[in-house]
Amino acid sequence: MDLRHLRYFAAVAEERHFGRAAERLHMAQPPLSQAVRQLEGELGVELLHRTTRRVDLTDAGRAYLERVHAILAGVDEAADLARRVADGVTGRLAIGCVGSATYSLLPAISRSLSAELPGIDFSFRGEMLAPDQADALRSGAVDVALLRPQAADSSLVAHRLRRDRLVVALPAGHRLAGRRQVRAADLAGTDLIVHSADRRSVMYHVVVRVLRGAGVEPRIRHEVGETSTLVTLVAGGLGAAVVPGPVAALTLPGVVYRPLVRPAAGVDLAVAHRADRSEPHLVRAVEVIRRVARVPAAARTATAGTPPPVGAG
Repeated sequence: MDLRHLRYFAAVAEERHFGRAAERLHMAQPPLSQAVRQLEGELGVELLHRTTRRVDLTDAGRAYLERVHAILAGVDEAADLARRVADGVTGRLAIGCVGSATYSLLPAISRSLSAELPGIDFSFRGEMLAPDQADALRSGAVDVALLRPQAADSSLVAHRLRRDRLVVALPAGHRLAGRRQVRAADLAGTDLIVHSADRRSVMYHVVVRVLRGAGVEPRIRHEVGETSTLVTLVAGGLGAAVVPGPVAALTLPGVVYRPLVRPAAGVDLAVAHRADRSEPHLVRAVEVIRRVARVPAAARTATAGTPPPVGAG
């Protein structure tokens, strides 16, 4: 059935006059009358009582008009939805974050996404290790990930957001806590808490590489999967940890953060999605994330330059 005929019938039924309906539709009256006749012929039902002055609905016409209104409203709604999807202003996205981005970047990102793309339903998963994020991207469990880049992967597209300096998280009573900065060599003989090697953590390999590069064999005492757990164990005095600078946004009593120097090392943060994904709402969300990430980290976190009082976090 021609959708135009439904619109023609609705206009005539609402105006109760072919001439006024034709003016409303910007068409001549004879084709309009012919189209409504064709519709009645297809249905095998008289929808209108016609006189020289006006048009009235039959009982069948009144019932049919009610359904026609619902059909046309649904068609218009579907068209509006299609336009909004094409414009990237509606949809659903799940975003996964590594621990440091969860604390330092996710608050600003979630605010900006909600403000700029209110028609998109966002969900967030924090405290994800990079390998788990890559797996989640491939499976569709998350659509976008803020992660520490691993080896090149043709199935994913990654955009570098920034490079984070490394800092050392120390128990407040640690022998190095009173220093302004810590060298990698200073960590010789210090118990360390690291992200899990078994779960292929990027930070595990970064920490081991930095320390061994300084001639220090890491003395790893605890491996964890979540950054919040890592910092909690530091606060409990179970060891020190080398972490990206933005982790300092996670303040706990009993933890102090000191810049890592000689070597002054860092680790990249990127936003990634599957290479075969290019939906407009995903592209727009990635653009917002990239813009928010360009705001200097110092505007969101404080990575101690001057040592705070012992016990401050």
